[in-house]
Amino acid sequence: MANTVSSRKRVRQNIRSRMRNRWRMKTLRDALKQFEDAVIHSETDKAKESYKLASKLLDKSASKGVIHKNNAARKKSRLNTRLKKLVQA
Repeated sequence: MANTVSSRKRVRQNIRSRMRNRWRMKTLRDALKQFEDAVIHSETDKAKESYKLASKLLDKSASKGVIHKNNAARKKSRLNTRLKKLVQA
C-alpha cells in the first residue's frame, strides 16, 4: 500500500486513467466490430459510416496514448483496404 501522500495520489490517478483507457478501448473495439459486421453483410453505406467512426476513434486513441500511433495507422489502412474492396464489388 502507498505510504506517502504523493504516492496515494498517484494510485488514485492511475485508477482513473486505467478506467478511462479501458472505456476508450471498449468503444474502439465496438466500432471495429460494427465495421466488420457491415463488411460481412455487404452494407456499403453502413460500412462507410462505421469506417469514419472507427478511424476517428483510432486517431483519438493514438493521440491519447491508449494505442501506438503506428498501430492506429496500420488498422486504419487495413480498414480502408477492406472498404475499397467492398465498394468495388
